[in-house]
Amino acid sequence: MQPSTVKIERNLLVFAIWSALGTIGVLLMIEGFARDGYALALSGTAAIIAALAAHVIVNAMFGTGFSVGETALGLTSFGALVLVFVLSVLLGDVSRIDFYAGLTLFAVLAAAFVTYLITRHGLRGAFSRFHVGTHGPDLTPPPET
Repeated sequence: MQPSTVKIERNLLVFAIWSALGTIGVLLMIEGFARDGYALALSGTAAIIAALAAHVIVNAMFGTGFSVGETALGLTSFGALVLVFVLSVLLGDVSRIDFYAGLTLFAVLAAAFVTYLITRHGLRGAFSRFHVGTHGPDLTPPPET
């Protein structure tokens, strides 16, 4: 089965966004850690959040959400970053600036995730994505607005 042209265009656009903004964000974060520059690391965080916002806008333009693969990659990357950060703090010599830059990154990413869930599914729908009652999770799609 051939993917549609629209799906290919969306995937290419998402790839281009993350290739440009995501790479710049990671490089700025690494440079900020290397130089103990909080502002430099913060600009890397801003670039990563800009890439995430652009991805959400592309999803809205094409009437889609995050694919299963995108969600898995995002959550796995977040978990790996947290693991590396915690191990660095426990085993390495992390400066205060690096520590606060890392905490800022994770706090902003967590806030962006919660904001996305609330804006996409509403407050009750976002809670229903995690809360499993006696009747199971609410798997109905959100209403079209």
